This record gives sequence, structure tokens and C-alpha cells, in this order.
Amino acid sequence: MTAMTDNPFVTDVPALADNDWITLLKDNARSGGYGAPAMPSPTKARWQTRLDSPIRSSPVLREPFLYTTAQRGQLHAIRTDDGREIWKFEAGGKINSTPSLSGRNVLFGCDNGKIFAVNGENGAKAWEAATEGEIWASPVVRQGIVFMGSADGHVYALDAKNGKRVWKSELLGGRLYSTAYAAEKVIYAGCGNGNVYCLDSATGQILWKTPTGNGIDSSPAVVGGTLFIGSQDFFVYALDADSGAVRWKYETGLGVSSAPAVSGGTLVIGSKDGELYALDAATGNLKWKVRSGEAIVGPVVFSDSTVYFQSWGLQALDGTTGKMIWRAGLGMGVQNAPVIVGKTIYLTSLDGDVYALE
Repeated sequence: MTAMTDNPFVTDVPALADNDWITLLKDNARSGGYGAPAMPSPTKARWQTRLDSPIRSSPVLREPFLYTTAQRGQLHAIRTDDGREIWKFEAGGKINSTPSLSGRNVLFGCDNGKIFAVNGENGAKAWEAATEGEIWASPVVRQGIVFMGSADGHVYALDAKNGKRVWKSELLGGRLYSTAYAAEKVIYAGCGNGNVYCLDSATGQILWKTPTGNGIDSSPAVVGGTLFIGSQDFFVYALDADSGAVRWKYETGLGVSSAPAVSGGTLVIGSKDGELYALDAATGNLKWKVRSGEAIVGPVVFSDSTVYFQSWGLQALDGTTGKMIWRAGLGMGVQNAPVIVGKTIYLTSLDGDVYALE
């Protein structure tokens, strides 16, 4: 079911029917916390689990497990009720990729160039596939196909059942650290060569590309026929999703690695200049900005009324005004997206801790 509204920038966002967060920012629409009530300030950690490895990826969730990768090369399955680790899978290389769920399997990429599918119930390897470069992007699964970019400069399409290659498409001169956005018939991705690409999801053919002024590791969002993405040239871009034409761009003070969030006609995105920006999604005009004190590189989660982002812990802001509602300090920096389910926030951090806050 899709939420219907007169506002074109709230289309393509599914109604929240369950608690699953199956990929980066919840689902293929990157809906994040959309439709969820505002979270009150956390008063305690229901549990805290130490993994003894820095974590740069965001967790995903399908009850009764929270799944997270860790930089020392493991995928971990943790019970959501008490924080017990049930199993871990050794990938043989450093991991920065946020996992995705497909059927019973947990998918992720590794710095050794491999894409893994691991059984989410017991941690057994289902399949693996090889690329020729490190993989930081999160896999995206649509209609039984896994789409993922690699630092070897290719986008790969694999059969989600067995990992067999359907196609690979070369994006000349660029590494891919941006997680692709999978629409019904096309794939959108930012590239290290500074281009935003639109590819045919059936063949991998490049349909259009739009240049920016520097490399891209921001992951795009597509809402109401507009693609939103940041670039290391300091700009946030709004592109026509059909043609790639630039509708507007807004200049921040430094490079933009953060993934954008869009809700109710407002786009919110962080910059390495330490500012969180709220822009009019139709025009690019600034609505408000807030200084955080450190570079904001993690994805932003936007519920109906509250913006959640990571800077010196987790912060919650009023989505209309930018006024701080609450802040939870959590040891070393948190540079990834929280998972928000009911009255619980699940978080991972650079000090290797996994939290369930309530």
C-alpha cells in the first residue's frame, strides 16, 4: 500500500505495515521513519552489546534479529529482546557495507571484493559472488535481482537466489561507494567520477548521466519524479529522474556524503561543514540549518515531524524549525542511520557497541 497525498514529494513512500528494516533507511523507497510517531527522549539502554570492532554500517532488522556488519570482517546476528549475539559470520575482509535482507538471506559487500548471502537464521553461507574492487555500498534487491556497485567501477546485477551474474555495467573512471536506488525499471547511482547515472535495470545500459563537480559517495533518494543527491563539490542536487536535467542545486560549505531524507516537501541532508540543512524539495530554498560541531556524513532519518541524525551521538530535531528536541551521547561517534521500531531505537557506533535505547 502506498501513502497518497497531494504533495508530490511524499509519493513513492510505502505505508509502514511492519517493523522490518530490510536495507539502508528501511526499504527500497528509503522511507526511514516516515509515518512513525516522534520518539521521546531515550531514558535508558534496554541492552548494550560490545562487538570489539568499529562499526561504520547501519543495522537492519527482521524480528527476532538485528543484523550488523563490523569492520573487522564479521556479520553479526543479535537478538532484539536481550542483545545476545546468536551467531557471527566471518567474511575474510574488512566490512563497511550496510546489509540488506532478501528472503531468508542477509546480503552485504566486503573490502575483499566479494558479495555474500548468509542465512539469517543460522549464519550459514548461501552464496558468494566476486567483483574486482572493495565494496562499501549496500546491496539493493528488487524483483529478485541484487544491484550493487564496486570500487572496480562497475554496477553488478546478480540473481538473488544464487548470486549468478545477470549483467555488469562499467562506469568509466569511477569507483562506486554510493548505494544505488532501484526504481521499477531503472537504477540510479552516484559515482566517484562525479557523475550521477541512470541505468536500465534489465540490461545495465546507461540511459543518462549528469555531471557534478567532484566525486559522489552520497546515496540518492527519488521522490515525486525528482532525484536528490549530494556531491563532494559541496552541492546538493535535485535532478529530473527521467532525463537527469538539473532542477536546482544548493551549495553547502564542504563535501556532501550524507544520504538525503525527504518528507512533507522538505529535504534534510548533512554536510562535512558540520551543518544539517533543511531545503524546500521543490525549489532548493533554505528552510533552516543547524550546526552540529562535527562533519555529518551519516544518513538522515526523517519521521513525520522529527529529524534524527548522528553527530556526537544521536540527535532529534523538530522537522519544521530545526530546534533540538533531545540528544543521546553514545561514546565514540555514530556515523550511520538508526533503526526506529515502536519505542525503541537501535544504533551501532564506531566504538563497537550496539545499543537498544528506549
